[in-house]
Amino acid sequence: MKLLFMSLRASQRRSNLKFTWRLLRHSLCSLLATTFLISCSSLDNLLATSTPIALTQTPPPTSTRIWFPASATPSPQPFSLTEKVATPEMRPNIGDILLEDDFSDSTLWDIASSNQASAEIDNNRLILSTQSQVYMLSLRHDLILSNFYAEMTAQPSICKGEDSYGLLIRASAATYYRFVLACNGTVRAERYSSGNRLILEGPFQSGDAPPGAPGNVRMGVWAMVKTCVSF
Repeated sequence: MKLLFMSLRASQRRSNLKFTWRLLRHSLCSLLATTFLISCSSLDNLLATSTPIALTQTPPPTSTRIWFPASATPSPQPFSLTEKVATPEMRPNIGDILLEDDFSDSTLWDIASSNQASAEIDNNRLILSTQSQVYMLSLRHDLILSNFYAEMTAQPSICKGEDSYGLLIRASAATYYRFVLACNGTVRAERYSSGNRLILEGPFQSGDAPPGAPGNVRMGVWAMVKTCVSF
């Protein structure tokens, strides 16, 4: 009986051990499964590709360009009349006309003629004609003046390049001052003495000297003591 009991107990204990092992094994498998599931879930979280998150930065504020800045508006001023200053007279102390020549008397002027040049009075005009590079002049007789203002009107009909014409003052056959207009649009002042010519001023470009021909030019010279001014 004892042996049977003991056998039974042993059998039951063995069975209990098996049951216990089964429970333990079942519990261990459940634990391992749970751990594996947890580990796999953690591993999946670790291996999952993270989606980059773009950081949106707020751009700094930009200044607004002002194309037409406000400016101070001047206060209106009371209207006042300004007295205009007259242009100063460049020909002072000019009195009455002393002499006016209409070229009606040919005996008052030097008249000459040759194949290269000529000076003649025709139709109330003093006409000077020359070949290229030839100089011709005509002086009025018996006229001596110290301080004066003289005017003449020149009308070139054939004139080009460095061809020139002008007005002589303080003149004799050997010495004189000459105010010159050239057909290239320049003006100059020169002195002629005993065959030598000296340029005193210029040449300067001037709108008063029409280039070429025909033309109509009024020339004026103011002579006072040792001063001469052309107009």
